[in-house]
Amino acid sequence: MNPTDAYNVCCKYHGKRVRISDTSGRVHVGEITRVDRRQVWILPDRRYGGYGLGFWGYGGGGFGVGIALGTVLGIALAPIIFF
Repeated sequence: MNPTDAYNVCCKYHGKRVRISDTSGRVHVGEITRVDRRQVWILPDRRYGGYGLGFWGYGGGGFGVGIALGTVLGIALAPIIFF
């Protein structure tokens, strides 16, 4: 996925829980809190291996983890319940 496509998809899913795969093979699950032309910020889910509000939240800027749009391979809505 090129950065322009990643930006458009991230804008579409802003405020929703998503699953983002990056070029290094990592999968990030959480809510998109901010998007600009270079990065997307995702607030990780505590329940599925993220750090939640206690670590990345208000003390860390409130946006979550920044992921460069150039490293995004895929974005999909995260299901509410994982099996």
